[in-house]
Amino acid sequence: MRLLSRCRSRSAFSLCLILFGCHTPPPPVSEPKPAASTLATNNVVRKPSDWKPLLDGKSLRGWAITDFAGGGEVKVSGDKVVVQMGDTLTGITWTNGPLPKTEYEISLEAMKIEGTDFFCALTFPVGESFCTWVVGGWGGGIVGLSSIDGMDASENDTSKSLYFERNRWFQLRLLVHRDRILAYIDEEKIIDATIQGRKVAMRPGEIYKSQPLGLCTYQTTAAVRNIRLRDAPSESEKN
Repeated sequence: MRLLSRCRSRSAFSLCLILFGCHTPPPPVSEPKPAASTLATNNVVRKPSDWKPLLDGKSLRGWAITDFAGGGEVKVSGDKVVVQMGDTLTGITWTNGPLPKTEYEISLEAMKIEGTDFFCALTFPVGESFCTWVVGGWGGGIVGLSSIDGMDASENDTSKSLYFERNRWFQLRLLVHRDRILAYIDEEKIIDATIQGRKVAMRPGEIYKSQPLGLCTYQTTAAVRNIRLRDAPSESEKN
């Protein structure tokens, strides 16, 4: 009788397992880790080879000296391009084929050598328009975008005042998204501008000659190097 009772109890227990799906869960499956040779930003993995160099480090191939009135001399010295002080603007403009209009990232290094105004003004495409990121303008300290809603970098909500040492390389990074422009100096976020529904354009004047992509200075001697381009992450960076 005891054996029969045990069998009945086991049968009932087995039936319970079948009816209610009680079973031991399988061990968790671990997600594969990304390779050590990749870079991750905001959960978006990008390989270092994503970067496309726009400056070969030994010449101005792919660029032309911008035809600014009263512009200074531009020369290659080692791995950098030295832009000499002119009467007003001096710079270089990209001539080597089409560029992305949005969802891209530009990185470069710039150094102020002599002068009291901007040592880097980067003109870049934004959709069907263009804009300029001014670094060190209006007496040497203003950083911002020209122009947003008809206001230049000294007037709109992207304007900031910073101090820039001479003879020191600064790492500049710009990300252009469909609805947002971000700018970093030495990995510190300086600009985070929502542009959806706003007018993005260039400040009137000779700076137009920097389209579609250009770098220039104003009455200042500077150097630039390591200009690179790549696709931006699929989602906006939020550092």
